[in-house]
Amino acid sequence: MKKRKIKLSLLYRDMWQSSGKYVPRKDQLEQVAPHIIEMGCFSRVETNGGASEQVNLLYGENPNHSVRAFCKPFNEVGIQTHMLDRGLNGIRMNPVPADVRKLMYRVKKAQGVDITRIFCGLNDTRNIIPAIGWAKEAGMIAQATLCITYSPVHTAEYYIKMAEELIAAGADEICLKDMAGIGRPETNGKIVRAIKEKHPNIPVQYHGHSGPGFSVASMLEVAKAGVDYIDVAMEPLSWGMVHPDVITIVEMLKDAGFDVPEINMNAYMKVRELTQSFIDDFLGYFIDDRNRFMNSLLISCGLPGGMMGSLMADLKGVHAAINANLKKDGKAELSEDELLVQLFEEVKFVWPKLGYPPLVTPFSQYVKNVALMNVFTMSKGGGRYEMLDKATWDMILGKAGNLPGPLAPEIIELAKKNNFEFSTNNPQDNYPDELPKFIKEMEELGWERGQDDEELFEFAMHEKQYREYKSGEAKKRFYKELEAEMNKKNVATPNAAPVKLDLTEMAIKRHPDAEPINATAAGVVMWELDFENISLKPENGKIFKEGDLICAIQTPANGLEFVYANYDGKIIDSVEQGKIVKKGDVIGFFEKK
Repeated sequence: MKKRKIKLSLLYRDMWQSSGKYVPRKDQLEQVAPHIIEMGCFSRVETNGGASEQVNLLYGENPNHSVRAFCKPFNEVGIQTHMLDRGLNGIRMNPVPADVRKLMYRVKKAQGVDITRIFCGLNDTRNIIPAIGWAKEAGMIAQATLCITYSPVHTAEYYIKMAEELIAAGADEICLKDMAGIGRPETNGKIVRAIKEKHPNIPVQYHGHSGPGFSVASMLEVAKAGVDYIDVAMEPLSWGMVHPDVITIVEMLKDAGFDVPEINMNAYMKVRELTQSFIDDFLGYFIDDRNRFMNSLLISCGLPGGMMGSLMADLKGVHAAINANLKKDGKAELSEDELLVQLFEEVKFVWPKLGYPPLVTPFSQYVKNVALMNVFTMSKGGGRYEMLDKATWDMILGKAGNLPGPLAPEIIELAKKNNFEFSTNNPQDNYPDELPKFIKEMEELGWERGQDDEELFEFAMHEKQYREYKSGEAKKRFYKELEAEMNKKNVATPNAAPVKLDLTEMAIKRHPDAEPINATAAGVVMWELDFENISLKPENGKIFKEGDLICAIQTPANGLEFVYANYDGKIIDSVEQGKIVKKGDVIGFFEKK
């Protein structure tokens, strides 16, 4: 009897985002991609989406360049690339207008992304179905997603019904996104079996985090039920709060009689080595060690493991205040572990009261925040739900979609008390189109819309972060943050000198294909000579033609030395306007167009 084939996808994006704050740079992704291909076992690779592109902007890099560069080698050999798409929220944490969402699919397809994994954090199909059409119009494969969790509401029948609705709406594929890894193996198998029995030609992909410990068993169950693709990770960023390692899953599936690809172990070790080098370079400073461990405490509260880093940071922030409140009332103070258990119990308590929103971005954050604030207010003698923010109220009131379960009477009463109105509108209707506004501003600022309108898209999707990237503020802030993290680790080393980053050296490492622009004389860098407005340094990515004046350097004798572009290209990482430099200093980088 012929063995049934199961294909694998490497979650290179999610490996990083479930571990820490940042993701690899473009040059690092370009380094590792050929070796991922050499491993020979992956039919798909997750390249982008989720928070990864916003994170690029946060450390002063252009995500469009990274996505194109990372997708290209996979496109060339026929390995499919896929992205994580938050439905109504696009690739950010808050709702996105329809025109920006439509543009996203056109841009991502042009950048080399084959598949978009569309999910709604509330499992409201109204937030997924329009995206199925927009993605397909752009030429992408629309993979509609079921956010798997475990509650009296989230039964196998609930998910099977949802899958039927999405397939009827034109979904090319279905994904079971078991984001907290708390989906029970038997139930996951039932869902897959029902879909495949009725729709044998619809590919089904399973994504399960390893945090609480169910995921390996779930992978075996869904394999037996007919799943086509399984998402995996690999060392040094597997297990813990991430995903099982590909080696384990391949060996398990082989033993169960499935046809799975062999792993080129030399290539595996090379990818492992490179990934570790990226951790050592800078990414490891932002990885919480606790994310390396599995945690069965997550089963009862249902929070995704990827939240543990931010959750622990939040706990640290209120720990002292809670203990001060308890001490004031003559009560015993709580250890960090005791507070963590109390928080998990509070999440378990408030989750059904809030209508059982699936605990996935951003709704997992909202539920966690409600629980945390409840613990805090109760520690000082207050009650629950005294500190609900606007985003949480929008979820409660239905502005982001329908909650899976009913709200508790006390939540409804609180909404009435605040004169809040519940929304029954299609969530997308609450967010009018915005692209014309961004197009107009880009024209006024002289900003390029970019290849395939990718810069326009990035500006519209991540407005604040894009402005800070363009101004260079993001890069400066990131370097300060990195320097601080390096010095924190340095404290443990006796007699260690404080770390001071060499920004030029860092820039050279980040832009290996760019040429440094050197000061032709000692003096003051004058990027502009604007006599009407404030003279500013050029925006990151500003285009210059061969022979264009890049800048002038005012010498001590009040002469001007001019620096010209030797070829068509764009400027990146330039020093500040008015910086005093020595002859030969690097004042920026120029990348050939």
